[in-house]
Amino acid sequence: MDTLSRRPGGRWRAFLRRTLFFGLTFVTAGAATALLLDVLEANGLSGIEVVGLVLFFALFSWIAGSLWTGIAGFFVRLIGHDRAGIDPREVAGRPLLTRTAIVMPIYNEDPVRVAIGLEAIWSSLKREEQQGAFDLFILSDTSDAAIAADEQVMWQAFVARHAAAGRIFYRRRLDRSERKAGNIADFVRRWGKNYECMVILDADSIMSGEALVTLARVMEAHPEIGILQSLPLAVGRETLFGRLIQFGSRLQSPMLSTGLAFWQLGESNYWGHNAIVRVQPFARYCALPRLPGKPPLGGEILSHDFVEAAFMRRGGYEVRQLPDLTGSWEEVPANVIDYAARDRRWTQGNLQHSRVLGFPGLHPLSRVHLLTGIVSYVSSPMWLALLLLSSVLSAIEASRRVEYFLPGFRSLYPHWPQIRAGETAVLLALTLVVLLLPKILGVILAVRDRALRWQFGGVRRLCSSVLVEQLFSILLAPSMMLFHSTFVVQTLLGHSVSWNAQSRSDRGVTFREAFRRQKWHLLLGLVWGGVMLRLAPQFFWWLTPVLIGLVCGIPLTVWTSRVSAGRLARRWGLLLTPEETAPPRELQGLSGAELPPSAPPPAVEAPAAVEATPAVEPSIAAAAAASRARPAYYTPQQKSG
Repeated sequence: MDTLSRRPGGRWRAFLRRTLFFGLTFVTAGAATALLLDVLEANGLSGIEVVGLVLFFALFSWIAGSLWTGIAGFFVRLIGHDRAGIDPREVAGRPLLTRTAIVMPIYNEDPVRVAIGLEAIWSSLKREEQQGAFDLFILSDTSDAAIAADEQVMWQAFVARHAAAGRIFYRRRLDRSERKAGNIADFVRRWGKNYECMVILDADSIMSGEALVTLARVMEAHPEIGILQSLPLAVGRETLFGRLIQFGSRLQSPMLSTGLAFWQLGESNYWGHNAIVRVQPFARYCALPRLPGKPPLGGEILSHDFVEAAFMRRGGYEVRQLPDLTGSWEEVPANVIDYAARDRRWTQGNLQHSRVLGFPGLHPLSRVHLLTGIVSYVSSPMWLALLLLSSVLSAIEASRRVEYFLPGFRSLYPHWPQIRAGETAVLLALTLVVLLLPKILGVILAVRDRALRWQFGGVRRLCSSVLVEQLFSILLAPSMMLFHSTFVVQTLLGHSVSWNAQSRSDRGVTFREAFRRQKWHLLLGLVWGGVMLRLAPQFFWWLTPVLIGLVCGIPLTVWTSRVSAGRLARRWGLLLTPEETAPPRELQGLSGAELPPSAPPPAVEAPAAVEATPAVEPSIAAAAAASRARPAYYTPQQKSG
């Protein structure tokens, strides 16, 4: 089913947009590489410089793609809507004819935090006229028996509080194979036939009732869509690091997501949460294979979302983004160490995609998404290699004696070394434009919207926040480059990650922990800086942003993990986001909130008793009974047939 070709001009529009995007991306990278080639060729081109040019072209293509995605999103948001996109306003007021399951997989999470998030989601959904079309499933893979017992108490109290027996279910697996992907697959096998779609959430996800209803309405109006991804905005962190991430994401993500939707169209990507999925195509086409070989590159697929999106598109259904939808949020790690720990899992998962790239029948753009996931982490060792090559070349050049009369070359005039200062300046300016223009465009979009402008704190505070965020991005980037480079090497050497629960608190990092994790960053920065200062002092000054980030990485990690530093920035009016200056109802009091009192728990079969019999999967009896009691489900297409 080629859904794009069914729309008037759909195939031609996709061809034009993608040709324009990739053409501009590679032309920009080619122009920058040509300038660098002109500078290097002035005094002869060595083999090591050719390697550097190849790395430079690949890396500049990477950042140029972000530039042109941002530019596309900027103009679409200026115009107001993309005619080839999905407009959530077109389905407003549409009655829902099908049922949707809201599923939240959890693994050793804090049950209180999970309950507070679910309270915000379900309470918001209850305010919607179409709330009866949704059921909620808490899908536990928790291995800790004490946490599991608290989960069951939390679920029972939650059901009692909302008088929602038969609509809110809890299931804990004993077989935790395939992690989150296996958890979702188990739900689809057991209860998927009762639902047209499922909204998949993470344990830290929050979605408004309006957003949930809108996603379901869009899926009913567009049966060609298999996966519809919302834009989850980062919220909930109080540490300085978390606030830096939240501010940068809030300023640029809507524009970048719009740009991605512009050129990806029906071949967009899926991020594994805060998205709605059509259940039957998912069950039919998105079963994950076991990759050949041993972990970390073989075995179970860790980063399942990109692969499921590729398989859904291969099955003939579109995968779309809905960047205009509001009411979708998630939390981010609170410090550099936890951020890196999450990226360690994602590194292995994305490198596994190298085994998926060659699968037959995948759409070319799906292969691009898989390759993008790989490059997002491989780019760090590439940047490191380029910096080290530049350092070696600079040291060699600084130690070389200038020969004014070349051997075997008879001339009355000396051979003067050439310095291409003009080309170097143009290359530097082009690099700055590519890196900074997306941020500037994000500021323009925020400033032109009066309400949004004041929610960011006003023009002066917004611009000051951008400068602060950019400064910390420069300082923190070298440490993240080394973290990612280490993760890539560890994965390629065969070191696999373990499945641990994520830290979702505003925890601070001690100097001891930061030193233990980043002592080699400090050593590398000191040695690298000392060598360059001794051998090539001119290049040393070009390298200072990287060296400062490495040498100061430990205190930066510690300081940015402090809640006090984040609150100080807020008191100064820095790094503000609309979600904290004008919080929607779903987010009000989310941090440190207390649950309302509940009625006595309903009488249900005790999950612990079921778990005591290993041969039986611990499904809550009420959930199974409710599933069997529902009438046979059929889609609107079957009804009309």
